[in-house]
Amino acid sequence: MAKRSTASWDGFFTIFFRFCLLVGVGVASPGANALTSRDIGLVINTADPYSVEVGEFYIQARKLTPEQVLRVEFPVKASLTPEEFEHLKTEIDARFNGGTQALALAWKMPYAVACNSITAAVTMGYDPTPCEQTRTCFTTKPSSYFDSRSLKPYSSFGMRLSMLLAATDVAGAKALIERGVVSDRSLLRRGAPSTNAYFVVTKDRDRNSRAPLFPPSGPIQGSGVVVRTERTQAIEGVEHLVLYETGAIQVDKLDTLKWVPGALADHLTSFGGQLDGKSGQMSILDWIASGATASYGTVSEPCAFQQKFPHPKVLLSSYLMGSTAIEAYWRSVAWPQQGLFIGEPLAAPFARR
Repeated sequence: MAKRSTASWDGFFTIFFRFCLLVGVGVASPGANALTSRDIGLVINTADPYSVEVGEFYIQARKLTPEQVLRVEFPVKASLTPEEFEHLKTEIDARFNGGTQALALAWKMPYAVACNSITAAVTMGYDPTPCEQTRTCFTTKPSSYFDSRSLKPYSSFGMRLSMLLAATDVAGAKALIERGVVSDRSLLRRGAPSTNAYFVVTKDRDRNSRAPLFPPSGPIQGSGVVVRTERTQAIEGVEHLVLYETGAIQVDKLDTLKWVPGALADHLTSFGGQLDGKSGQMSILDWIASGATASYGTVSEPCAFQQKFPHPKVLLSSYLMGSTAIEAYWRSVAWPQQGLFIGEPLAAPFARR
């Protein structure tokens, strides 16, 4: 990953979090709302046995109606060509109306359209501009949804948020979906355990470009979450883990961690979003296999721009306000064109009834 310096864009969030921690005002505000199963559509690739089985499981798990499901055929490979993607996008736009605010994409391949991620291309449209450069180390299209408080992303911005139901295999995808369903409203119930949100600064300087954005350590009142910002290569043996963010090519000791349903996790590196295992870097599928419920990584060289990765405080605060995983992750990335979102979209452990 090439080093890339960026201007600070964090002043408000630092003040906000320190205020919450010092005076006991939680970021979890009563009455917050989130997307529900009525707002989501599902896309199944009929050419992909993984997609068909996982998609049918998701229909039952989230009780989707036939009108919420699109079955379409397209190639099963790492990356679609712009022409192949245009066919898929046309089918999606024709199927879903303005009431569909988000999409679950029931596959793990394809994960890209040229240098764009598939989730960004579906949500924001395919952008050929960064792919036409000799390197993709440039600014990309900004997201209007970044740090938005809109409850209707498609109605407000024309952005139908998308997330891959991606796991290493069908069994892993079904377990992922089950974790998402179980997580709903689970961390605000009486007697729910306190949880840990870890922000880890490693020795990898370039991959820790987000370190200045990490929140200060301490409990967040009203949420049951304790923020722990540490300098180490990897955490080990942590229980009740709800969020883990770091910067590294490979994150070790994942098998020692105990996640709560609905947990989020990601690592800043160049090719975490390449799901075919050929990059030589840890795939974000490893987070899902470890027990996380959603993750994020880039599919082409991002050059350590902070804006191309989840903003730690935006991600955490949005989730604690009751948002779903797909809302919290999409809100946290300012320039998501190269970034892939995977997980169970509707997981919402901090949502209110």
